[in-house]
Amino acid sequence: MSCGRCPSPRLKGKRVIRVLIVDDQSLIRSGLRSALEAADGIEVVGEAADGFQAVSATREYRPDVVIMDLYLPHGGGVEATVQLVRMEESPRVLALTRFSIDDIVLQALNAGAGGFLEKDHIAGELAAAVRTLAAGGLVLSPEIMKKLVSQAPTRGSGFLGEKIRTLTDSERNVLALIGAGHPNQSIAETLHLSLASVKTHVSRMLARLGLENRTQAAILAHEADLVGA
Repeated sequence: MSCGRCPSPRLKGKRVIRVLIVDDQSLIRSGLRSALEAADGIEVVGEAADGFQAVSATREYRPDVVIMDLYLPHGGGVEATVQLVRMEESPRVLALTRFSIDDIVLQALNAGAGGFLEKDHIAGELAAAVRTLAAGGLVLSPEIMKKLVSQAPTRGSGFLGEKIRTLTDSERNVLALIGAGHPNQSIAETLHLSLASVKTHVSRMLARLGLENRTQAAILAHEADLVGA
């Protein structure tokens, strides 16, 4: 039986990533569990079959990453994602559907999901996506990012410039790397900072820009042409 209040175990000195699987089809949950249990450093701590269960199971098991089917009964995946990312110790959310990018996927990403995979093209990608999210990165293809930016509220260059000028140089550099999908460790190595410093810069940068999560920060970074600059 999984222990929702126990600290995460460690594997060879590294913290094991705790994962919650949310899908209304038991066969799919079983397949996702099997794929993740075959991967080193990942533990499936629980499952849920609908949006309501997803929220309660997250409170109970405190996963690092929630794999969320977006088309769920009893509180859809988008609604559940909104609640999860607003929790005090919020998990990262990986959105899944059987469909390519649609409005539901974009809603989930705008709500704070950190990545998206299609169920039919998930082989070999799931464990890597979970690790990326747990490390603070994003799992967003260039196509998805382009659509997210195109659907963002219109913000003129003057407004964006004013926002960016509120940041310190370090915060601006962190924002650019978040926009490029870098996890915290990669940002730390690139900027020659400690991991703790990166986390502090991320928190302060989000607060200065009035943003709620890394996905929103990545969208703004692309709007402001910071990525690759």
